[in-house]
Amino acid sequence: MKKLTTLLAATAIATLMAGTAWSKTFVFCSEGSPEGFDPGLYTAGTTFDAAAHTVYSRLLEFKKGTTETEPGLAESWTISDDGLEYTFKLRPGVKFQTTEFFTPTRELNADDVIFSIERQWKSDHPWHGYVSGGSWEYFAGMGLPELLESVEKVDDMTVKIKLKRKEAPFLANLAMPFASIMSKEYADKLQAEGKMNQLNQMPLGTGPFAFVGYQQDAVIRYKAHPDFWGGKQKIDDLVFAITTDAAVRFQKLQAGECHLMPYPNAADVEAMKADPNLKVMEQAGLNVAYLAYNTTQAPFDKVEVRKALNKAINKQAIVDAVFQGQAQPAVNPIPPTMWSYNEQIEDDTYDPEAAKKMLEDAGVKDLSMKVWAMPVARPYMLNARRAAELMQADFAKVGVKVEIVSYEWAEYLEKSKAKDRDGAVILGWTGDNGDPDNFLDTLLGCDAVGGNNRAQWCNKEFDDLVTKAKEASDVAERTKLYEEAQVIFKREAPWATLDHSLSIVPMRKNVEGFVQSPLGDFAFDGVDIVE
Repeated sequence: MKKLTTLLAATAIATLMAGTAWSKTFVFCSEGSPEGFDPGLYTAGTTFDAAAHTVYSRLLEFKKGTTETEPGLAESWTISDDGLEYTFKLRPGVKFQTTEFFTPTRELNADDVIFSIERQWKSDHPWHGYVSGGSWEYFAGMGLPELLESVEKVDDMTVKIKLKRKEAPFLANLAMPFASIMSKEYADKLQAEGKMNQLNQMPLGTGPFAFVGYQQDAVIRYKAHPDFWGGKQKIDDLVFAITTDAAVRFQKLQAGECHLMPYPNAADVEAMKADPNLKVMEQAGLNVAYLAYNTTQAPFDKVEVRKALNKAINKQAIVDAVFQGQAQPAVNPIPPTMWSYNEQIEDDTYDPEAAKKMLEDAGVKDLSMKVWAMPVARPYMLNARRAAELMQADFAKVGVKVEIVSYEWAEYLEKSKAKDRDGAVILGWTGDNGDPDNFLDTLLGCDAVGGNNRAQWCNKEFDDLVTKAKEASDVAERTKLYEEAQVIFKREAPWATLDHSLSIVPMRKNVEGFVQSPLGDFAFDGVDIVE
């Protein structure tokens, strides 16, 4: 049955890719299956690519290839003198997608914006707990429940958002996937029919592509939104051919079975560059990979144990084996290309003998631990299993026994959040808005414990600094605060920082208009296939 399903999926992709004389089909060999299609519920780039960057739009968008914001569904906005009130004028004439499962009767208005925010914010909202019991990880992890004072409808095309305090990255945050604008009309229909879960299974928005269907773990199909506010796309149909093995993605790319792929094996990059039918884009990634200890569980609740384990890891060996020179060992929790990166901080030196003595001095003997290895390739970690095996060997040298565990991707992400999780988890992050806050607060702030903060680490000194930095408007002041926060992070070692990688995107030579994003996302608006 599995072989038949695979054959049917492959046949469907080939048929779609062939298209017709009057249509263009673009096939993206994606690396994994989405957790769902409601971007407010998740934090993984795989899910964002399948939902936020296809089906949905936001009040603000990031300019292609940059971390600068520009008007999206809001054509303009004003900010009060005290920095606490943001008034957004909505773009007129924005149409929601018409699909087989819903036909909208009106255009975008303020009700949609208010619905999209309040469902994540207010615990008594009828949509707050429709999936995952009201777990809006990104919204909560960034402290928005405590930041928002009110969201008001001034008129049908004007929304005013009031904050309790200044928040320097607030506008950039509104351009992020979790802030995608939903159709309240569609949500109301689903609620009335008792089909609320369908919002996460059959998405509908104002983005460049409308959702057509999803064959679990195989194919996602979209069609161009003919009335997209940014103009109809040059490609008529978009297909995500889910292909978890990087080598198989490369084979499909070479064979012309897909037009573009993410996260190639490092060993394949030179062959890709030499293939006359392909072209390869690359740039420094705005990312970090890390090993997060559960700092609430013994013996990882002791900083001296975490520091000892960090000294036992040969990060250069991991970079060499997994990335073959297309990455660098990480020192800090933010990438060196990001403003406020603290260049004065020295990394933990690789010193197994010192690590062994530190463990002995801490009273730790015969330690057995689990290292969690991601089942999918991400830009910051192309092969987590290989990295885990290298760390397993490193830890064995200092008397620590390691069991490597893994789960299916969605389960891995969910289970690794648990406050009582055992061992240490390999994960990473690609910045979603170009602001240090998106790393330091989102991944390490106290509000993110039980969510994005996989180390379950809440340090008041660190948290006060990043909170103060969010409220400051002067970049120099923010930089100083973030530099101080990085010193505390390195001193306390909730993670072993592993690497910052290059972002490499191979594609067929006839693909035009694709712009590589510093935020690591894959968006196909503006893309064309030229024969």
